[in-house]
Amino acid sequence: MKKITKILMLAISLLVVTSGAALATPSTQIWIPSTDIQAYKTVHLGIDNYFRAASNPNSVTGRDANVMDIGLTVGVLPFEKLQMEIGFDFLSMAGNPNDNHPWSANVKLGTPEDSLFKFSPAIAVGMYNIGPSQLDDNAPLVVSGQNIVYGLVARTLPAIGAVPSLGRLSAGYYRGGARALCDPNGGTNANNGVLLSWDRTMSEISDKLWLAVDYMGGNNVDGAVSFGASWAFSKNVSVIFGYGIYKEIALAGKNTFTTQLDINFP
Repeated sequence: MKKITKILMLAISLLVVTSGAALATPSTQIWIPSTDIQAYKTVHLGIDNYFRAASNPNSVTGRDANVMDIGLTVGVLPFEKLQMEIGFDFLSMAGNPNDNHPWSANVKLGTPEDSLFKFSPAIAVGMYNIGPSQLDDNAPLVVSGQNIVYGLVARTLPAIGAVPSLGRLSAGYYRGGARALCDPNGGTNANNGVLLSWDRTMSEISDKLWLAVDYMGGNNVDGAVSFGASWAFSKNVSVIFGYGIYKEIALAGKNTFTTQLDINFP
């Protein structure tokens, strides 16, 4: 654990040096981080929108706020077996205190499948939604200041004879700020949980079609099950269409439809 902490602190230091500020979402599945890392010098622009699937009579306005997130992530290491990305996001959800503190940062360090030895899994450690805690009694939940640390492993299941690969399985664990990731009663013991996902390129239909399901544990604002599909319009442009089911509606609001535009440069 101490080694992982040292790696993360080094990565965050590099983020500050290269970007000028610790201003995020890393490369993800639908909702949770993935073991994927942006290639060296590749700049990724993500524009994510979360639209409420239903009204909420318990909300002051009758409907929970939609969420918009715009972020940049860039690969910063020129190595094949050790990769790293850093990024920042601007997130708006039409509510305070979050919209007074909309910037957050991320950092991820990892190694791809088969890089350590034959059949070794992909491994990633990282941190996201990095920022100072911005909490008050009236609106205690914000994105910046969640300061989520996580670790993940992933492995693509091999094809067996005429049976194609069934896809990639990922599993991990996260821990975040206790006050930012509290339970519905304000308890501070809900700030951790498992990360699980399955994803697969549906080559039988088209190499442009990708499906995924992911799960984030924890009885906090981030706990959710999400599923969706992506279509690649070109080598560098794709769009995810998904749906998120939140574990704690009292914290996260009603479920959401999501569209996530992903563009890579170059």
